[in-house]
Amino acid sequence: MGKWQDGRGQLRIADGERGGDGGVSVPVEIAASYRARTRGLLGRDGVEGAVLLTPASSIHTFRMRFAIDVAYLDRHLTVRAVRTMRPNRLGRPRLRARHVLEAEAGTMAGWGLRPGTRLTIETC
Repeated sequence: MGKWQDGRGQLRIADGERGGDGGVSVPVEIAASYRARTRGLLGRDGVEGAVLLTPASSIHTFRMRFAIDVAYLDRHLTVRAVRTMRPNRLGRPRLRARHVLEAEAGTMAGWGLRPGTRLTIETC
């Protein structure tokens, strides 16, 4: 995808990434503007699906109300690293990360996200 815009879409993890069990499709909120990226998950009590911050190479969880899973993605939407962060933490910038995917703690493992996983995003 070329220029990202704020909006909604579907995050897809291909069958091959999960051993052929049908793959996963997750609702995703795209935060591409400065304002949307700054807000992120602040002030929320949870998130349905995930939030994609783009461009981004690091995040923080100051003033957040819940722990989150964080996946750092490269320009091709390949997962570079996955971490769980508690509230009030500062994440280190990741080399070659161009996007950051956030979801409630524990959900990314259920989706099969790990370094090397390739994602696709279909916008609505």
